Amino acid sequence: MTSSTSHAHHHEPGHHHEHDHGHPDTDDSLAQVLDLDAEIFAPYLAGVTARIAERAGEGVTHVVDLGSGTGTGTFALLERFPGARVTAVDSSPAMLARLVDAARAKGLGDRVDTLETDAGAGLAGITGADLVWASASLHHVDDPAAALAGVHAALRPGGLLAVAELDGMPHFLPDDAVAGRPGLETRCREALAGLHAEQMPHLGADWGAMLAEAGLLVEDERTERLELRDPLPAGVGRYAHVVLDRIRGALDGRVDPADLAALGTLVDGGPADVRHRDDLVVRTTRSLWVARRPADSA
Repeated sequence: MTSSTSHAHHHEPGHHHEHDHGHPDTDDSLAQVLDLDAEIFAPYLAGVTARIAERAGEGVTHVVDLGSGTGTGTFALLERFPGARVTAVDSSPAMLARLVDAARAKGLGDRVDTLETDAGAGLAGITGADLVWASASLHHVDDPAAALAGVHAALRPGGLLAVAELDGMPHFLPDDAVAGRPGLETRCREALAGLHAEQMPHLGADWGAMLAEAGLLVEDERTERLELRDPLPAGVGRYAHVVLDRIRGALDGRVDPADLAALGTLVDGGPADVRHRDDLVVRTTRSLWVARRPADSA
């Protein structure tokens, strides 16, 4: 997940995109989610970029990371395409500043450009891109058709668009995670799904159909259900903590107060805090569509 997508809605990652920017604490929390997700699911991201590279072929020189967030996708693409520059696109100047600082620290500053704009507002000034990577960003746009038209215009004929999406943030908890509140995470996720339906109606959309309607040829479509069990990668406890804390904030006033209090015990530093638990299991569903602008399209 790469983008910093409007995780004001506490969905994320990955991710992930157009995010809940504007408050430093919120940006810091989102940045942690994006970076931890990329760290924990690094093998998945590497596999995805490898499949994209197979379809892109040789000669990739310009890649666009649409909804770049902290740059996890940008850096994965720079590694996968060593002869390419990446234009990182995000609506948050704070996220872009983080990305630029990280690129310089990695010695990659001369291969990264930035464009501050909303993912749905078009890609002004970008033409002839070989690849556009949109990770967990397109479901935040108000008008997917307009956003995809902008991507179509930014791609060179024969260029690729890769859309990576997820079904929300991963699940972490056993059913009996909090004594006396069985099914806590399930109820919280159901409430979160209702919030997402209000604020992100395109989450879970059939992007294959929308890509075809935008005049792009879908060449690959796959959904993978990922599950990580003991021994878990380092950082899972911290990842679960920041995700559940964001969910708690999003659901304040939307769930039974007893459930909200129980959720609080998982992030308050006490014995039930997810950073101290050894019974976490990370489950998530991730989807990928790869589509090509026809070589003969105007």
